[in-house]
Amino acid sequence: MFPYYRYKRKKKKSDDQTEPKERKPRKKPEKPDLVKRLDKVFALYIRLRDVMPSGFGKCISCGKIKPYKELDCGHFYGRTNMATRFDEDNCHAECIGCNRVSADHLIYYQENLIRKIGVARFDTLRLRAKSTKKWTDDELQEKIDHYTAEVHRLSRLKDIKVNL
Repeated sequence: MFPYYRYKRKKKKSDDQTEPKERKPRKKPEKPDLVKRLDKVFALYIRLRDVMPSGFGKCISCGKIKPYKELDCGHFYGRTNMATRFDEDNCHAECIGCNRVSADHLIYYQENLIRKIGVARFDTLRLRAKSTKKWTDDELQEKIDHYTAEVHRLSRLKDIKVNL
């Protein structure tokens, strides 16, 4: 009996017949990639902005003085809120313990944030946090370019080596 189907063997191309692969046009970065790149550059900017020329900065929550490498970019309103995710009033240097571990750090963060930016700017920040924002690719790329330039300027000014 013969099977009702037949296997068809693929012919191997000889080395003479191989064609060079065509180059695909370069794709624009997708939105998640742009947001990820902006997060990295923006966090570096915030940390550099809030450290002294000596390379040490003060945690906005607990007030401890920590070296640059032990600071995070802490957000008062979380990163899920795109309207305030890249807002300089919403983000400040915060020690790793407060930002990643401490549950009650926002109590002290709020007190010190109001002292730092004032009640009027804090109220404006609160209103912005209740709004929604959809970033376009061009806006994200503009912010990446702006904050990259700022990171380079601040790292030269404060003599801190950073890797982008």
